[in-house]
Amino acid sequence: MNPDLDLALERVIKAPRATVWHAWTDPSAFATWWLPAPLHCRVDRLEVRPGGGMVTRMSEDGGVFVPHMDACFVVVEEMERLVFTNALDSGRRPTRPAPVAMTAEITFGEHPDGTAYRIVVQHGDPADRARHEELGFEDGWGSVAAQLAAVAEGATLPA
Repeated sequence: MNPDLDLALERVIKAPRATVWHAWTDPSAFATWWLPAPLHCRVDRLEVRPGGGMVTRMSEDGGVFVPHMDACFVVVEEMERLVFTNALDSGRRPTRPAPVAMTAEITFGEHPDGTAYRIVVQHGDPADRARHEELGFEDGWGSVAAQLAAVAEGATLPA
């Protein structure tokens, strides 16, 4: 991690890695926690494989949904690590996303209390990192991580 370019967040989720992984890779589960409440999320694409698309929409009231993220998975190591970027769209075309281009690495580790969950969001330059921090990285990604934990800690894997 480069502190001049990256932002990070770590949590322990009191649930097995398989449950946390499922919440990240199942579109129905993902939609329940991906955006900070009270926003609503709709998942248009969640193809968890290298080169797969991740397209979400958001709504304030559950009525009209507007674009939120159009990204591409770069690395998928089952139950270990996900890397996605919004610098490539879901069709793997270069893009200039607003408000900042980023690459996010999510890791899922073993922990005595469940899952060691870590997010590192990489930026291309210090200005983008600062902008993302000013926009509320800690609050936004932190509240979403808390929502993920709430879903995973109360969830069971489908049979």
